[in-house]
Amino acid sequence: MTKKVSIRTFGCQMNQADTEIISSLLTAEGYCLVAEEDDADLVMLNTCAVRENAVEKIMHHLDSLKGLRRRRRGLVVGVIGCVPQYYREEMFQKSGVIDFIAGPDSYRKLPELIRNAFQGIRGAELFLTQSETYGDIEPMRSGSISAFIPVMRGCNNMCAFCVVPFTRGRERSRSLQSVLDEVRRLEGQGYRELTLLGQNVNSYRDDEAGADFALLLDEVSKAAGEMRVRFTTSHPKDISEDLVNVVAHRENVCNAIHLPVQSGSSRMLEVMHRGHTRREYLDKIAMIRSAVPGVALSTDLIAGFCGETEEDHLQTLSLMEEVRFDYAYMFYYSVRPGTYAARHLTDDVALEEKKRRLQEIIDLQSGISGEIFRNDVGSVQEVLAESESRRSSDMLMGRSDTNRVVVFDRQHYQPGDLVRVVIESSTQATLIGRCQDPGEG
Repeated sequence: MTKKVSIRTFGCQMNQADTEIISSLLTAEGYCLVAEEDDADLVMLNTCAVRENAVEKIMHHLDSLKGLRRRRRGLVVGVIGCVPQYYREEMFQKSGVIDFIAGPDSYRKLPELIRNAFQGIRGAELFLTQSETYGDIEPMRSGSISAFIPVMRGCNNMCAFCVVPFTRGRERSRSLQSVLDEVRRLEGQGYRELTLLGQNVNSYRDDEAGADFALLLDEVSKAAGEMRVRFTTSHPKDISEDLVNVVAHRENVCNAIHLPVQSGSSRMLEVMHRGHTRREYLDKIAMIRSAVPGVALSTDLIAGFCGETEEDHLQTLSLMEEVRFDYAYMFYYSVRPGTYAARHLTDDVALEEKKRRLQEIIDLQSGISGEIFRNDVGSVQEVLAESESRRSSDMLMGRSDTNRVVVFDRQHYQPGDLVRVVIESSTQATLIGRCQDPGEG
């Protein structure tokens, strides 16, 4: 009898892309994918370990599966991705419901692990390699409008707070040709947008083809036809003028760059092992804005890292005011065991102080984002419709070239359509508008 599999994905876009690879591997082995865990013979959690609260969510979900196991005798549970790679065999002690674990480089071993688990044999595959990219596997995508293409995996930067080098391993890149082949397949299948992914995407390198990320992005834009092209995530020390010039000159490459800074203090950036100063970051921002007028910039920010003083915090606020990011992912620092910070630095900022500083960052960014979005009122945005609005089936939701979320009256349009939208109002995170009338503007 065909076994039914439910895969629940936690975390980043790379985890979502990995789920599509895993789905392809398992369907090739004869498994049937189902949406609901209640219908499954096998439940797999594809996990992220970057932040402590993400791990807590996964542990709570594992607790909830104890009840499902009582209702469905013989249910098998696997935990895959970054969390088991991080905690290794300790995962089995963290939750007695787990039957097998596998890290991000071990997905080809899943069929064997699953077969053993159904026979009552626990298993773990946690090796990291310097070669696995899954570039030969055609992902099983759930949508038909936007697609993720992982082009490189891992990270060599060893930032003091980050677990990625331990959970994803060293940097390795797919071949230029394999990426272009996948882009052409997506174009032929009618996709409207693709996002090139990597933990540090602008470290991409295909030495045989002599290709860095700037060349890859340029070639992808040519192969993509009318598809929009996005990429994430870039490291400030690696972003180049060549790359920015591709964004500037290729019409189908979206004018939005995510450039995590983490702190506005050069002293903290050094403690964090970020590899650049505040001034160097601001110089990169100036270079980007000079080449790409109107570019949307986003970032990541950490409040209360080890040794952060009030003056360091104020430096972060002043950098935000100077750059004026369109949006930001903002967190307070939590210790991740095994990182340089956990081993060598003292987590000496009190939790309440971390929360206070984070709230100041959030409040400032909300004000900046709100003003930026208000400035778009009256403009016309070209929006790729992605889905119906959550609030009403009479509205569609999509994103502009600059990655703004836009909600608008759908009229006769459908998800996948490229629509010119007149912006009539805004919130701190959303533009609201109507479809431009024929002949208007």
